[in-house]
Amino acid sequence: MDRLQKDLKELETTLLFRRTEDEENAVLSLNSGAGGTESCDWAAMLLRMYVRWAQSKGYEVEEVDSLPGEEAGLKNATLIVKGEWAYGRLKSENGVHRLVRISPFDSNKRRHTSFASVDVIPEERKDIEIVINPSDLRIDTFRAGGHGGQHVNVTDSAVRITHLPTGLVAQCQNERSQHKNKTSAMRVLRARVYEYELKKREDRLAKHYGNKMEIAWGSQIRSYVLHPYNMVKDHRTQVETSNAQVVLDGDLDAFLEGYLKYDAAKAADKKSKKGSG
Repeated sequence: MDRLQKDLKELETTLLFRRTEDEENAVLSLNSGAGGTESCDWAAMLLRMYVRWAQSKGYEVEEVDSLPGEEAGLKNATLIVKGEWAYGRLKSENGVHRLVRISPFDSNKRRHTSFASVDVIPEERKDIEIVINPSDLRIDTFRAGGHGGQHVNVTDSAVRITHLPTGLVAQCQNERSQHKNKTSAMRVLRARVYEYELKKREDRLAKHYGNKMEIAWGSQIRSYVLHPYNMVKDHRTQVETSNAQVVLDGDLDAFLEGYLKYDAAKAADKKSKKGSG
C-alpha cells in the first residue's frame, strides 16, 4: 500500500507538468545578491540544498562552473541536473531567495538578511535542433581559479563562450582539460539559446530578461528564516514549514509540488477567463 501511494503521488505530480520541456534536464544557475559575504555563503547553502535534493531523487548532478566568494561561499555557480522531469520539478525555483539569520561572520551576533537568485532553464530538447553558427561565437580562455588544486591554475584551461547575436554567455573552469571545459560550456550555452528562442516564440522574452527583478528586498519568491524563529515560506503558493533545517538539507518536495499545483490553477483560471470573454 505504501508503494502504491508513493506511485500514485508521483503520477499526480507528473500530470501537473504542462510544457514539453518539463521532462528535460535542468540547467540551474545561482548568483549571490545584496549582502556581500553573507550572500555568498547563502548561495553556497542553496547549492548544497539543490544537490542534496537532486541526489535524493536519483538525479545526476554535473557542476559546470563556480566562482568562490572572496571570504566564503560562492559568487555564482552553474549545475546541470540530469534526469527525467528535472526541469519540470526545478522550474519553480526561478527567482530570488531570502535568508534571515544570526550571521556567523558578525562578531556582534547581529541578525542579517541575505539574498541569492536562482535561474532554471531546460537543457536543449533532443527533437529540436538549435543551430549555432561558429562565427557567432567569441571564445575566451583564461586561467582557472578557486577549487581544483594548484594544477588547475597552471594553464589557461577555463573557457568562456559568448553568443554574439544574443549576448548570452556560458563558461566552465571545473575541468583541467580546456576541451572538456569547452564542451560543458557549449552545453550550457545551447540550453540558454534554446530557452531564449522559446521565450521569443512565446513573446515572453522581454518579461523574462528585461523585467527580471533585482536580487534584493521585496523581490523574493521564498523566505528562509532561522532567527528569531524557524520558517520557510513560499510567497507565491503560501506553502510553509517550521522545519527550516530539513528544507536546507534538500527536502523540497512540498514546495515544488505546491508550485506545480499553483501554476496549473493559474493556467486553468486564465483559460476559463479567456473562454468566458
